[in-house]
Amino acid sequence: MASQWHSLVSQKLFLAGTLLRQIERAGEAGADAGTEQALQREAALQGAIELLLRGRRLLLVMIARLYQDKSGQPDTLEALGALIGKESSEVIRLRELEQTTGSWWNHLDQLEMSQDRPPATRKTVSAENIIAISTETGPDRSVSAMLKTLAAIKQFTNELEEQHSEW
Repeated sequence: MASQWHSLVSQKLFLAGTLLRQIERAGEAGADAGTEQALQREAALQGAIELLLRGRRLLLVMIARLYQDKSGQPDTLEALGALIGKESSEVIRLRELEQTTGSWWNHLDQLEMSQDRPPATRKTVSAENIIAISTETGPDRSVSAMLKTLAAIKQFTNELEEQHSEW
């Protein structure tokens, strides 16, 4: 049963990777960055983020199934801990990832927060009010960072499935 959940998680991650590679190919093609292309890039990027977030949530359900909980649908790490125990090895590992800056879990947390908020309003720039160059704050939404996060969650999911299938 847990294997079906592994397949579902893998499917979401595969689709996210497909969107990210699509963005990468469009960037390599060097086509002029018109409004339509910018919209397509943003749509693909947000779609990939949503698929990664869905994959992470389904990973929690997969873990619950690995622990023989057939009805649990945890959507947070806290809910998973309540179902299978806060001291289970998976909850401990995920909690460590959550608290580690730069980890795939932490990156997804940042992306989720940015997806749930409207974009910051920007001041208009004129010759009179330019003082310094400011970079936009927020999570790294570059394709390379997203692919790195994708690879890490895939690896975690596959190792987890492999470990539990040995039992």
